[in-house]
Amino acid sequence: MQEWLSEHPLVSYLLILGFTIYIFNKVFRANSEKLPILKEVMVYVVMIIGSFVLMILQIDKLPIIQCMGIAVLMMLMLRGRQLYDQWKSKRAGNGAIKEADPSK
Repeated sequence: MQEWLSEHPLVSYLLILGFTIYIFNKVFRANSEKLPILKEVMVYVVMIIGSFVLMILQIDKLPIIQCMGIAVLMMLMLRGRQLYDQWKSKRAGNGAIKEADPSK
């Protein structure tokens, strides 16, 4: 896989850029605050340049895409766990209310 990614730099670049944007938005924008438009543009320009540097390291045989993929997978697992815990607490909360209601 590493060799194939080294032979296809555009695919490598797009994967790295996509992972970078996803990780940035999920980690650093957890509260969904919007930046002023000029700062927003600057953030994405820096990500585009940084992704190019990471692509060079990927082509130079460092497993950048694989590491970022693991990070995204772990973030998705965390989100799944949060949704499960939220669902479980709602389900337990509704059951407790039904049992405590003497009219039923």
